[in-house]
Amino acid sequence: MTKPKSYHHGNLRESLLRAAISLIAEVGPTSFTLREVARRAGVSHNAPYRHFRSKDDLMAAVAAEGYRELTAAMLRAAARHARAVDRLKHAGLAYIGFALQRPEHFAVMFDAPIAGEHGDAAAAPEAKEAFTTLVDLVSASQQEKQLPEGDCLHFALLAWTMVHGVAKLAITGRLPYRTTAGILRFASFVIDQSLPVRKISK
Repeated sequence: MTKPKSYHHGNLRESLLRAAISLIAEVGPTSFTLREVARRAGVSHNAPYRHFRSKDDLMAAVAAEGYRELTAAMLRAAARHARAVDRLKHAGLAYIGFALQRPEHFAVMFDAPIAGEHGDAAAAPEAKEAFTTLVDLVSASQQEKQLPEGDCLHFALLAWTMVHGVAKLAITGRLPYRTTAGILRFASFVIDQSLPVRKISK
C-alpha cells in the first residue's frame, strides 16, 4: 500500500510557494488548483490550508514575494548611481530585468485578479512600497532639478507606464530582441527619449 502523504513538511509554506510558481510557469496564473500545488509539493491535498485559506490567498503571497523582490532590485540598481535621475533610470531598468527573471511573479502581480479577503494585489503593502520607491526617486530627481517641476505622481506614472510596457512586451515575446542585453538597451533608449530630463548648464 502507498503511504498517505502527511501534512508535515520541513518548510511547508515555502514549498507550496515554489510549487505554485512552477505551476504558474506552465499553466498561467489562473488555471491551477491548490490540489495540484499540494501534489507537486509532495504533501496531502489538505496541507495548503495550514498556510493559505484559498487559492487567492496563495496568489496574494506569490504577488507579495514578487513585490518585495522588485523593490529590492530597484533599490540595489539605484544605489549604484549618484545623480537622482540616473537612479530613477536604472531602477526602471531593474524593473524590466525583474520581469524577465521572474515572469511568473510578474504575471501574478499584474495579470491575476486576486479577490477575497486580501483584495486586489495592487492594494497590498508590498505593492505600495514598490510604487513609493518609484515616487521617491522621481521626487529626488525634481529636487535636484533634473526633472521639471510638476505633479510628482504624474511623472511617476509616466515612468511606470514606460517600463511596464517594455517589460510586458518583452516577456510576451513581442519585441524583436531575444536577449536580456538587447531588451535593456532598447529600454534605456525608451527612457532616455521619454523622460523630460533637464539639461544642466555647465
